[in-house]
Amino acid sequence: MMHVQDIHEGLKVVGSDGGHVGSVDALVGQLLKLKKSDPASGGTHHFLDIGLIAEIENDTARLLVTADDAKQRWSEEND
Repeated sequence: MMHVQDIHEGLKVVGSDGGHVGSVDALVGQLLKLKKSDPASGGTHHFLDIGLIAEIENDTARLLVTADDAKQRWSEEND
């Protein structure tokens, strides 16, 4: 079960397939802001809806979709 209070900076985000998506920088409303320093980010902050989280266990959030699908769904920060 996922609780919003379980979302914190540094939380690893993986797809349903176990593939790495990123790591959490912050929670912005209903969006996960992923660290731009993460190797998967390409140097840009990305955002994912928290509704994609299936569960949070230890320091990992597992998504309902694969890592590739999550990357297709994320939005980028407009700097």
